[in-house]
Amino acid sequence: MDRAIAPEEENVGIELPENISDGLYANMTIVNHSSMEFVIDFVSLMPGVPKPRVRSRMILSPRESKRFSQLLIKSLRDYEKSYGKIYEVDSSLPLNFGPSQGEA
Repeated sequence: MDRAIAPEEENVGIELPENISDGLYANMTIVNHSSMEFVIDFVSLMPGVPKPRVRSRMILSPRESKRFSQLLIKSLRDYEKSYGKIYEVDSSLPLNFGPSQGEA
């Protein structure tokens, strides 16, 4: 997996605990902020589930939020160079997965 690395990250030994290494799936993000921090909620919205669930929450300083934004933009550009353009999506809610009942 390719990823952007911040310059100061190259000199820091970063530990990735096993219980975090698998990651969590999210198909929606919600961002809020105050004067002191940005709160990013990673949400899992699944068919047939009436209420989306926050899978993870990150709270970042404004400086780290800016750095994260720049790294994400760079990673998206690199991804599109390798795999093609990611088309804009309508960010309005709710997302429609179709009928909420399963069919056999």
